[in-house]
Amino acid sequence: MPARDPQNGHDSGSISQPKPGQEETAATFGAFVRKPGARRVAAGVSGTSGASGAQTPSQSAGGIEPVERRLPDDAVEVGFIADAYGLKGWVKVTPHAHGKSGGDALLTAKRWWLVKRGDCKAVTSLQSKVHSDSIVARLSGCDDRDAALALKGHTVHVARSDFPKLDDEDEFYWVDLIGLDVENEAGVALGRVADMIDNGAHSILRVAYPATGKDGKAFTGERLIPFVGVYVKTVDRAAKRIVVDWDADY
Repeated sequence: MPARDPQNGHDSGSISQPKPGQEETAATFGAFVRKPGARRVAAGVSGTSGASGAQTPSQSAGGIEPVERRLPDDAVEVGFIADAYGLKGWVKVTPHAHGKSGGDALLTAKRWWLVKRGDCKAVTSLQSKVHSDSIVARLSGCDDRDAALALKGHTVHVARSDFPKLDDEDEFYWVDLIGLDVENEAGVALGRVADMIDNGAHSILRVAYPATGKDGKAFTGERLIPFVGVYVKTVDRAAKRIVVDWDADY
C-alpha cells in the first residue's frame, strides 16, 4: 500500500487524491490496522492452500460477465490489473494493500468485479497467489495473454463480506474506520475520518472537519492523528465513533 509522511498542523485544506489506478468514486481499499497495544498477530488467510496462498476452485467456472447493474453495496476497491502475467491468461494485480494487510481479500474472494471507465464486469477468480509485491490470478473466461491484456487498467472490487476475518477483535480494516466520527475524551467533536495514511511505522487517521479561514471563507481542514495507543482510546464501530486523546487546538 502507498505510504506518505504525515505533516504537522491541522489547517490544511488539501484533499487526498485517488491512488494510482483507483476509481475516483471507489470505496477505500481494505488495509487493516491493529488497535494500539493489541498483540501483533497477522490476519490469517482462509480458503487458501499452500504457502503461496493459491486457491482451488470450489465451483464450476463461468466466463467474464458484463454487469449492467451497479456494484454490490459493500464492494470495496482493492487493487487494479496492471498487466498480463505469462501466456495462459493470468493477470497481474497491484493491490492497494499488500497481503496480510488487506490484500488477502484478493486471495480469498472468489467473485471479483472489474471496472474501467464505467464498464463493469463480474468474474470468478479460479486461482490467486502472492507474487513479489503483487498478486497474480487466473480468472474464468480469461484463457490467453491477449484476453489478460484486454483487462489491463481495470480496477478490482470485492465484497466486504468476502474479506478474511481478522484474528483479533482489536484489528480493524481501514475501510471500516473511514467515515467514523472522531471526538476527544472531553466530548469535543474533531471531525470525521476521511482517509487513512500509512507512514511505514503505523497508520494515521486523516480527520476532516469544516473550518473557516481568516478571510471568512469556509474550507475543509484536517487533523492527522497517529493510530497509536497514546492517542487512540476507543474504537466503537457500532456507535460509529472513535475517542482520542487529542486537543482541538493541536
